[in-house]
Amino acid sequence: MKKIIALLLVIIPLANLTAQREYLPTEEDLDVFKTTKTYIVLEDNPMSDYNFEITDAVKKYWKITEYEFLEFDEFEARTTDSKASFLYPATVSFEKDKSNTRYTFLCLSLGGDYPSMDEMKDIVNIPLCYFGVEQDNYTYKLGTLVHFMQKHVEMITKNPEMISQNVFREYNDNMTAIHDKTLYLLEDELEKEISTEARIRAIYPYEFKLVTREEIKEAIMNQDENVVFLHKVGPEGKKLNARVYKILVGAGDSNFYYFDYHKVKGKKPDAFLENDLKKLSRAN
Repeated sequence: MKKIIALLLVIIPLANLTAQREYLPTEEDLDVFKTTKTYIVLEDNPMSDYNFEITDAVKKYWKITEYEFLEFDEFEARTTDSKASFLYPATVSFEKDKSNTRYTFLCLSLGGDYPSMDEMKDIVNIPLCYFGVEQDNYTYKLGTLVHFMQKHVEMITKNPEMISQNVFREYNDNMTAIHDKTLYLLEDELEKEISTEARIRAIYPYEFKLVTREEIKEAIMNQDENVVFLHKVGPEGKKLNARVYKILVGAGDSNFYYFDYHKVKGKKPDAFLENDLKKLSRAN
């Protein structure tokens, strides 16, 4: 479901796992998924933050299928198993992206007899980070993202008519619920026009707080139902034409409350934009 973002992915055969081609799951795929054992693919480095956090996240939240942790070097051999599904990080870029920006997505895919592992069928995937960023910038969010993926699969299984290239934007219907919660934002992820409390308050009349990553992590660990935080995935700089994903996630319920993306250009930097904040303010 990388087609959620309506863009064609290109396989990047680098150190991370490779990306799949574009694919929308069918009702049959979702039915098959429910019968599989899900293999949680660990990174090659046994001491990586990713491995520790994904292990904790799956043990805490994964209820939708039977699961087993899988070493990286066993992954490719397992992918031909039609009774298996896989949760793993994949490195991706976009075919028409002249910036050649690479991202890491968290993917959930079906095994089977495909010409290559890159053609496994996607059930769902989520932009996780810009390729190469330090893991401690995003691994603390893995619990909420894994929890969301499971809830999302359950939702589209019950409502297959919702499956589309822009399915994550369905969650924008939740925007008004943010007004009753506290919006956690990192100053370094905001456009300059809204990078101070005073500037935010001039646009956004609801509860918010400029916080540290540690405070977001604490809200996630405490499953704080009152907190919604920003998950931004961008090129960490001024790389033109690169995509910036902006997702607002509940620290307690793991719901998506807002999903959008833009390309870095002109007055649109690698940041959560003033326009995004105005959308939240106007939601009704």
